[in-house]
Amino acid sequence: MKNIFLSFILCFVCTAFVTAQGTLDAIEGEIEMQANGPVMDFESLEVPYGEIDQHSEPLRNLAFTNTGTEPLVIKSARGSCGCTVPIWPKEPIMPGEEANIEIRYATDRIGKFSKTVTITTNEGGDPHVVKVHGNVSKADDTQSVPMAPASIITGGKKSGS
Repeated sequence: MKNIFLSFILCFVCTAFVTAQGTLDAIEGEIEMQANGPVMDFESLEVPYGEIDQHSEPLRNLAFTNTGTEPLVIKSARGSCGCTVPIWPKEPIMPGEEANIEIRYATDRIGKFSKTVTITTNEGGDPHVVKVHGNVSKADDTQSVPMAPASIITGGKKSGS
């Protein structure tokens, strides 16, 4: 009876070990697959415009590096509205290579803004989402035409005559 019990325990331990080893091999294979292929690595997933004047420079650059082992291809980059326009490299980005995505926001619109740019690549998985935000202040119109004196507006007559 004691031998049967020990045999049962030994079989159980061996089965558990083999199952655990198979799971470990699967996890290692998954990690290896993730390490291979293209990987888009950003300096930041935000493009802060900060406080800017109306009609100021609309261009900002979003830097990234392909830290993977295969060429990275950007399939698309879409702004959340027509006021945020990304321009991305159309050629593959080689492993270790750095590149930029140009992002233009319509700085003629006054007020705070918070938009996104969604980037789809050949990495697989979910797309990258970049936040674009800032505040556009009304431009200072110090060179505007001064208002004419009241006598010119009324034709030289005093009002109430």
